[in-house]
Amino acid sequence: MAIVGAGAAGLMAAIASSRAGGRTVLFDRRRKVGAKILMSGGTRCNVTNASVSERDYVTSSGPFVRKVLRQFPPEETREFFERLGVKLKLEPTGKFFPVSDSAGDVLTALLRAVDAERVELRRDITVDGISRRNDGLTVATSEGELYVSSVVLATGGLSYPQTGSDGLGYRIAERLGHSIVRTSAALTPLIASPPIHAGLAGITLDAKLRVVSRSRIVAERFGSLLFTHAGYSGPVVLDISRHWERASWEDPDAQVLASFAAGRSQEDFDAHILAEAARAPRRHVANLLAAIVPQRLAETLMAGSGISAGTMLSGLGRDVRRRLVDSVCALRLPVDRVAGFGKAEVTAGGIPLLEVRARDMSSKIVDGLYFAGEILDVDGYIGGFNFQWAWSTGWVAGTAAAKRAAAFRHPRTPLG
Repeated sequence: MAIVGAGAAGLMAAIASSRAGGRTVLFDRRRKVGAKILMSGGTRCNVTNASVSERDYVTSSGPFVRKVLRQFPPEETREFFERLGVKLKLEPTGKFFPVSDSAGDVLTALLRAVDAERVELRRDITVDGISRRNDGLTVATSEGELYVSSVVLATGGLSYPQTGSDGLGYRIAERLGHSIVRTSAALTPLIASPPIHAGLAGITLDAKLRVVSRSRIVAERFGSLLFTHAGYSGPVVLDISRHWERASWEDPDAQVLASFAAGRSQEDFDAHILAEAARAPRRHVANLLAAIVPQRLAETLMAGSGISAGTMLSGLGRDVRRRLVDSVCALRLPVDRVAGFGKAEVTAGGIPLLEVRARDMSSKIVDGLYFAGEILDVDGYIGGFNFQWAWSTGWVAGTAAAKRAAAFRHPRTPLG
């Protein structure tokens, strides 16, 4: 059997297939494999999360994702890596990282396992296409053809193209009859024009972000927001980026609204201002805002509401107060575009789940074809969820493909 792509999902699929008795060839177009693993988590590699469910993914089918995760859950991921010698630590956020804080240790352990399982890792080889042949599949490569019983496509998506992600798997799948859900960058910063963020670069704080399109809340996330010279970043921005881009396809007026009111609704925050004005009428507005946001942001919110420095709570008229409430609880963050695939941690879109079987990640269209990882139309939020998807789908696909190979009795044509 063959696996195309030696990223997280492909490496896991190769290990799983060999442990299930498969004779496995793993192809990758690059000499240095696993580049995304090395880049992830600020080079620390967020291996998984303490709690993972279908709710941590954007997907067309929660039951599909749930069924896959149950076959190789986070507990098995942690045990898998511990047995490979990668000790993990749990951080307060629920994220698991290597104790060494080194993504290199994760990749090294995976490559050692690939070698120990006698997987034939073929680097610097381009897979040009896959075609049906009798009961099996022919893999056409830059070094010849390989006739196999099964193929796992684990080529990733389009994110971080500098690592070799160029959509190859989509093109191969399309030629074999699969459709592709329109792709877009996910977990990527948002780019904006000044002036709102121009003087706020470097400020980070917790915020609730909402994507609103045609008066409807499309998505809502809470987390750390970072103002940058180019726009906005931070976990909460990365999480909602794919939602804003997709909403903007249909609605050019789609908005990103930010709330800094620590969980208060607009009505609650308005009542809070009135209560403070009654309790301490000479308290400065800036002082009230300083309790929830950094000074530079407080000044920006006041200026945008038409409130001068030194204004006291007693001096807030009804209309001005309501403008301030809107600024604090529903500040519109102008967005021009997403940063794109060059900065995206994952790709949204891909192989539709309707065309894949959740029990074994096999294609419903092509016998012997399996999928794993980012190539599928599933993308997770920040927190190790995309790696967990890679480990789970890789394990399920690799195991199933090996079982098919065991029952396959046709000879294999060697490369070269």
